[in-house]
Amino acid sequence: MNDTATIVPPAVPVPPARANKPKSIEELLATVSASRLNTFHSCRLKFYFNYVLGLARAKPGAQHIGSTVHFTLKLWNLARWRKQSIPDGWLREQFDLFWADDQEGQIRWEQGEEDESKAKAWALLNTYFSQSPIPPNEPAEGVEVSVEADLGTTKLIGIIDLVRSGGRIVEFKTTGQTPNPEKAEHIHELQCSCYAVMYREATGQTETATELHHLVKLKTPKLVVTTLPAMTPKQQTRLLKTVDSYLDGVQRQDWVPSPSPMACACCEFFNECRRWS
Repeated sequence: MNDTATIVPPAVPVPPARANKPKSIEELLATVSASRLNTFHSCRLKFYFNYVLGLARAKPGAQHIGSTVHFTLKLWNLARWRKQSIPDGWLREQFDLFWADDQEGQIRWEQGEEDESKAKAWALLNTYFSQSPIPPNEPAEGVEVSVEADLGTTKLIGIIDLVRSGGRIVEFKTTGQTPNPEKAEHIHELQCSCYAVMYREATGQTETATELHHLVKLKTPKLVVTTLPAMTPKQQTRLLKTVDSYLDGVQRQDWVPSPSPMACACCEFFNECRRWS
């Protein structure tokens, strides 16, 4: 991949935690992330079950595909960043290990479903390996970068998948259908704005763009890259207003549900919500 001597396989990062630990109101006010903001503003009761109580629930197969793809891409990008050669078969070995270990019996597969899903996940990765728009010799600014920004009222925290040379933020997504660029920009605006604010604080520079690398789970997988311009002042204001709303709601312990046909149909806390009073 790079013109370097073959060395030992790259160190394998520790897999992410599989369940949220219960957090106090003080902890939830002290820091905030894009995922917390999205969950809180989509359904405050779901936020309560997930972050305040830390209830563990079986994750859907689609989420398992996404986490395994993200983990394997992290290894691939780390090796490229460190200019390390990847031994034949090593990525597939790590993929298999993560696929088995990250489940911990949480997913109830239908007959034949797991094998099909696993094959689909590896096909997505092969598609990315062959079609990635990032040149193999392009230096990266960072891979799986932990960043934060002091907003005064709270601290914004997060992990950026990849920062390309020149300040291009990259986020990897798996999806079941080809994304519409305009809708993708709107849906992911909050997350992209969070990363832009943190990148600017960490580097003192403005990001040149944010790239959404969508791996689409079709019969023939494909890669769709949506490139978004640098965060605008309007988008930054929208983010800060969203954070203010979050802080106000958490402070008041406002855990009111937000029922919707699509969100409730696949919510892992459906039964708990039905019993809520």
